[in-house]
Amino acid sequence: MSGPWPVVHDKAGFQFEIIVDGHRAYLSYMDLGKQTLDIYRTFVPDSLRGMGLAAALTEEALKYAESMGYTVIPSCSYVERYMEHKARHSVRGS
Repeated sequence: MSGPWPVVHDKAGFQFEIIVDGHRAYLSYMDLGKQTLDIYRTFVPDSLRGMGLAAALTEEALKYAESMGYTVIPSCSYVERYMEHKARHSVRGS
């Protein structure tokens, strides 16, 4: 879920971002071609941590990748853990 914050996809800048109280949280990716995205960075300012912004950004990026038929390489450790956690929970729910 993306929460109460609008997630903006800056396709030209290869980022997803959320602005809260003038502070910017973002997720950056590279389009490697061949239907592959490398998500390599998430950043949330200290003042906004613990609000679920990194999860909201990651979820939007993964939804985008899925809708476009992309494979995701999670170079960012947060995104890697998020994907592993989601995979574990979807297997248990089956």
